[in-house]
Amino acid sequence: MALPRMIRVQQQFPRPVVGHVPRAVADALAAAGTAVKRGDTVAVGAGSRGIANIDVIVRATVDWLREVGARPFIFPAMGSHGGGTAEGQLSVLAHYGITEATMGCPVRATMDVVEVGEALGMPVWLDRMAAEADWIGLVNRVKPHTDFKGTIESGLFKMMTIGLGKWKGAIQYHRANVTHGYETVITSVGREMLDRARIGFGLGIVENAYDETARIEAFNAENLEAGERRLLKDARDWMMRLPFSPIDVLIVEQMGKNISGSGMDSNVIGRPTNPHEPFPNDPKILWIVALDLTDESYGNATGIGNADFTTRRLVDKIDMKATLINCITACTPNGAKVPATYDTDREAIETALSCIGLTPPERARVIRVRNTLRLGEVDVSEAYLDAVAARSDLTALGDRPLVFDTAGMLEG
Repeated sequence: MALPRMIRVQQQFPRPVVGHVPRAVADALAAAGTAVKRGDTVAVGAGSRGIANIDVIVRATVDWLREVGARPFIFPAMGSHGGGTAEGQLSVLAHYGITEATMGCPVRATMDVVEVGEALGMPVWLDRMAAEADWIGLVNRVKPHTDFKGTIESGLFKMMTIGLGKWKGAIQYHRANVTHGYETVITSVGREMLDRARIGFGLGIVENAYDETARIEAFNAENLEAGERRLLKDARDWMMRLPFSPIDVLIVEQMGKNISGSGMDSNVIGRPTNPHEPFPNDPKILWIVALDLTDESYGNATGIGNADFTTRRLVDKIDMKATLINCITACTPNGAKVPATYDTDREAIETALSCIGLTPPERARVIRVRNTLRLGEVDVSEAYLDAVAARSDLTALGDRPLVFDTAGMLEG
């Protein structure tokens, strides 16, 4: 098959950056007006997402708490992730560099929860160890959610709901999302948690389009909701995007949980894993080819259902039990569906190109990306060349052809 000529293109996005992360954390916490005092125990919740500098940020939070005389410990605030076990969740934290040795404080995990309130006719659940502390501190990135659009999406409120609720809460709230909608559930449960639990502070992190720490702010319980809404606007303005729409074939070299909670960021590909709520169909992509699963996903291929074609090497890496736990907990079984599978990258890509209609493959609108987190440089087909030349935020860097090795695997 004749393949399209591909050109490497550099995109320019806004790039605010925090210069000294530990100092920014300390300054933010000092300015938050938290009620934490000397001698208080503070449960610091850390999640399961691949957040830039997360080990540095959590350690700086622990250091600040110790400096004010508090007694911090860290706990996993990640719902059903890590296989839904305390050991699995500790392993996830360790993978991000969060251990007792690196943090200088205890790291404690349990899947036990206690009831602390009620929202939307449901009990509100809280990690038992966190409930026994004098205060709870939340550390999480604020960003657009992969399953719904609102004024509060993925961040501190979601951590108070799904994260603090552990597996029991995650299952309950995801089912409630089908009935009430994500934003309603997250805000209702989050507000009840702020009223009933001892939330000492929330540390919100915003990243720029280059996966760098762009902003760090801390909030006390009173101003946490307004603060998160403001940070979400920044996160949405700064996020990476594909340069064009429509697209005939999007080639994604790797997907995975460390890239996005949905494997491939649905805000980038315009395909949500959640069928229960409206989601902007932008960009418009006819076919997606996913070639590989990151090792950091530990076999969790949540979101593979958003691809149309894939490879045997990706499918062979899938831990279907872990994938189904994640997808069924979220009431999104379609996220675990395995697409048409081919032995080689060449077969998968050429099959996708054969399904675009009457357009010859060499003239197809194709974009190739490393993953949906790395979009600073992407490869676009010759069909987009005039559009590239017309955009000041795009720079053509030279040819980068689709080349396959003798085994049919994509090179480069």
